[in-house]
Amino acid sequence: MLTEKSTIGSSNSPVEQFVLLAKSAKGAAACELIKQALEAPGVYVFGELLEMPNILELENTEFSKNVQMLKMFAYGTYREYLSKQNDLFELTPTQQKKLKHLTLVAMATKNKCIPYSDLLLELDIKNVRDLEDLIIEAIYADIIHGKLDQKNSQLEVDFAIGRDIRLEEIGTIVETLQQWCDSCETVLSCIETQIIRANTEKLKSLKHKESIEQEIVSIKKLLKTQTQDGDEAMATDALSSMPTGKSKKPGKGGRTCGSSKFWPKS
Repeated sequence: MLTEKSTIGSSNSPVEQFVLLAKSAKGAAACELIKQALEAPGVYVFGELLEMPNILELENTEFSKNVQMLKMFAYGTYREYLSKQNDLFELTPTQQKKLKHLTLVAMATKNKCIPYSDLLLELDIKNVRDLEDLIIEAIYADIIHGKLDQKNSQLEVDFAIGRDIRLEEIGTIVETLQQWCDSCETVLSCIETQIIRANTEKLKSLKHKESIEQEIVSIKKLLKTQTQDGDEAMATDALSSMPTGKSKKPGKGGRTCGSSKFWPKS
């Protein structure tokens, strides 16, 4: 038994080692293997173990409670366990805590904001302090990610691991995935329409910009031509206003002819 535990502890995938051991374990040994799997740290999925022939053989024997308990850990919650406790064996403290962690995971997959009141009821916990300690343990175990909103008395979930799926749930999952695919197709179609519209508007904007730039160039050319014509006109006016006749020379003494005065003789 110690050798088996040592082998289990060295596995990169804990459940895989239990599956390998289940190939040769029968009867009471298979029951003990189930109990070890339920208590082993890091083992939170049990579907592969449930499919093993040696485990399935226990269902119609005196060891059927072990198989039912394995199914409870695979698919059920702690509250379901309490309702069927008389038909199952008693959990160890470690197994009990693990089933509560799995119950947290099950609730987290359905609601991203879980009120403390719902958690207290489902986990059969009497006070908030113990509840928050359990949630913190689950976060450190890396099976859920989230934070405690003490102000609003709720758990805000960011991530939760997946659990095993019952065969009867596969149809619902397929339907949900199909709806998701249809929604993705609709969104993709809308995005493509928006892209076409945006490209059309961009093309219009570029053409408008090009038209404005051409108009600016034309206006600049026109202004340049008008400025040149104005300069030439001003030069022509200046030349035409200059005098063309010869200027009169001044007479002797600096007086011009025709401006001398006659003084009477004494």
